[in-house]
Amino acid sequence: MSHEREATSPPQSLREAWVALAGLSAVFLFEMLDNSILNVALPTIGRDLRASTVALQWVTGAYVVVFGGLMLLFGAIADRFGRRRTMLVGLVVLGLASLATAFVSSAGQLIAVRAVMGVAAAMTTPGSIALAFRLFDTDKLQVKAITLISTVGLVGLAVGPTVGGFVLAFAPWQVLLLVNVPIAALALIGVRAGIAADDPAELHHDPVDVLGALLSTATIVLALLAPTLFVNEGAGSWAPWTVSGAAVVAGTLFVVRSRTAQYPLLDLRLIARPLVSSALAYKAAAGLAVAGLGYMVTLQLQLDWGWTPVQASLGMLPQVVVLIAGGRLVGPFVERVGADRAAWISSAAVVSGLAIFGVFSSFGYPWVAVSLVLVAAGMRVIGTVAGFNVLRGLPKNRTTIGAALLDTATQVTPGIGLAVTGTILAALFAGDIAVSNWTEQQTSQFEQAVTMAGLTLTVIAGALVGWAMLRARGVAADAPSESDAEALEV
Repeated sequence: MSHEREATSPPQSLREAWVALAGLSAVFLFEMLDNSILNVALPTIGRDLRASTVALQWVTGAYVVVFGGLMLLFGAIADRFGRRRTMLVGLVVLGLASLATAFVSSAGQLIAVRAVMGVAAAMTTPGSIALAFRLFDTDKLQVKAITLISTVGLVGLAVGPTVGGFVLAFAPWQVLLLVNVPIAALALIGVRAGIAADDPAELHHDPVDVLGALLSTATIVLALLAPTLFVNEGAGSWAPWTVSGAAVVAGTLFVVRSRTAQYPLLDLRLIARPLVSSALAYKAAAGLAVAGLGYMVTLQLQLDWGWTPVQASLGMLPQVVVLIAGGRLVGPFVERVGADRAAWISSAAVVSGLAIFGVFSSFGYPWVAVSLVLVAAGMRVIGTVAGFNVLRGLPKNRTTIGAALLDTATQVTPGIGLAVTGTILAALFAGDIAVSNWTEQQTSQFEQAVTMAGLTLTVIAGALVGWAMLRARGVAADAPSESDAEALEV
């Protein structure tokens, strides 16, 4: 059956590949739905398992850290041993780990299960975009496929808290993780039936760089831990600075290893391609903006303006609506202006949204709504275009690690945005920010901190976008040739 599928021409419409796209969309749905649906259940989990605040933090943190830390490794493995094969194994791991949720009786056991689910996510998520890209042979269909998959994921992200709250009204919290079992089953069926076996010509067979894998994992894990420590411990503590320094050291050693190893885990020549590096910079700018803005708006609506959680969730609706409904406009927009122009236009919207929030948010909710819409609209386009540009800028035998780079940027840069925002708030706001009945001085301090944090993120995101635009000049010459692919093979 797989040989027959390999012999046929690529699908000429999304409908022709619906089985495969359903499976790949289910993979992305799991990634985006998982933590969003679980967050609402943390108080219930804490009571049921008698978990401490730190333990509850690691219920979500274990998944994020393991997922982010292993993506590059499994991206490299998939490009060596098969994207479809790696994904199928990861889906089996996901299903089994999710089933194990029904039997946990302590916070430690749940954290272990979440860590295994993070391994499964690292094995499956980068491959979903890479396999969708390789299903089609035209730019138009590739953009549509990536847009479809990302839209399904964003729907999961948006509805997760609402669905989670509804389920908890009549079912135990374990159901929220057991839902991954049918999702994994759907993905397994779709990928196995709709995607051909890996073509050996599109893989490579370099030895796995074990030392490089250890260094990359350490770098990302430490980079993910540092923002949490900055927010929880404060900038005056030694812990976040020590972890940040260790991340820099590990990252430096990883770069040295990548430049000197005969078969590096990540060939730095791939990142040096203008098409790839500019897309990663655009993605990083969007990640900083979305995380930082979401954090600041949540605090402003509830703590500064006194909105209830329900009112605050309604206040975030402009962002949710744009993220979901905007999917229908991404394809036509990219097709009309081109992927490269779409990238910098949408990135400009992100930077503008941050700037508007930093300068005008204290003047009322309409300005907050405008900021949310601009950042969400820009991020919606960047999410598709960045993935498309990275994958079309790489040789066929390196696409999965390219997708892993994008996902790594998605995991790491929001943490940096939160760290910057949290550090500025901690430095300028006197007292406990979570208490009610602020003094006039504290209200003024909060508004100053929000303004400074918003403008600081604007400068950082703007610098990334400007650098990306410079890198993208003459990008047509960056398309990989067959000789490039051969040069990277042994």
